[in-house]
Amino acid sequence: MHQKSQQVCFDGTIALYTHTSDRCHCDMNFSIYLPPQAQSGPVPVLYFLSGLTCDETNFTTKSGVQQFAAQHGLAIVAPDTSPRGTAVPDEAEAWDFGSGAGFYVDATQTPWNQHYNMYSYITQELPDLIAAHFPVNAHRQGIFGHSMGGHGALVCALRNPDKFHSVSAFAPIVAPSQCPWGEKAFTHYLGHDRATWKAYDATDLIQQSTFPTQILIDQGQADNFLTNQLKPELFEAACQRAGQDIDLRYRDGYDHSYYFIASFIAAHIHHHATILNT
Repeated sequence: MHQKSQQVCFDGTIALYTHTSDRCHCDMNFSIYLPPQAQSGPVPVLYFLSGLTCDETNFTTKSGVQQFAAQHGLAIVAPDTSPRGTAVPDEAEAWDFGSGAGFYVDATQTPWNQHYNMYSYITQELPDLIAAHFPVNAHRQGIFGHSMGGHGALVCALRNPDKFHSVSAFAPIVAPSQCPWGEKAFTHYLGHDRATWKAYDATDLIQQSTFPTQILIDQGQADNFLTNQLKPELFEAACQRAGQDIDLRYRDGYDHSYYFIASFIAAHIHHHATILNT
C-alpha cells in the first residue's frame, strides 16, 4: 500500500492511497478521512460508493463531508468505482460501462470477470485492508453512496447486515434490472440470465430479507434520471410490502449533482452516527 498524498482537514487528515488488489488483479485507489478522534483510538468507519464516471476523489473534494465526519468522529473511506487500465475490451468506450462503471458486482462473464470484482472488493478486501492499517472499529461500519454507488451501498448492506450496520443513499439506482443503465451493465458483467441479476438488485433483495436499521434515501425531484433510471417508487413499494423501515425524502428543485449531495450530507452523516456511535 502506497500513500500518494495527505492533508490536514478539520483537525483530521484526508489521504489518498493505492494498493494491489487480490480481487481485482490490478492497482486500486481509495481516499480515507480520519477524524481528530482517531488520534485517541479506533473510530467507526463509513464507506461511500460513488456513481458513474467518478473516482476516489469526487466525493471527498465536492461533498464537504469532512466537517461533519469530524463532528461525529467517523472515518470516511471512498474507493474508486472500477478497476482501471486493465485493457479489457470496451473498458473505455462508454461512460456508463467499463472504467468508472463497475456497478459493484462480481462479474461472471469473460473478459470482465478477470478484474471487475467490485462487490467482493467492497465487502471483503477493502474493509480488511482498512481495519489492518488504520485506527477504525471494524465492528462499527456503515455504507452509503450516490446513484450507481447508492445501488452498490444498498446491495452491500442488504447482503451483509452483519458487516454494515447502517445504510443510506443519494438518488440510488434501486432497481437496476428494470432500467437501461442496469440492464446494460448486468448483461455484460453477469450474462443474459436475469435470475442471476437478483443478487445485485435492491428491490429484489429487500423482499427476501429486511435491513435491521432504517434505510435513508434522498432523491431530488429535478433529477433528469429520476423517471427512466432511478425509479425510487419501486424500492419504496417493495420496502412497504416487506415491512422495512425507510425514510425516502423527495427534495424539490434538486438535481443529480454534487450540489445536491452537499446540501444533505450533514443529515446522512447524522443518520449513520446515530447508529454507529451507540
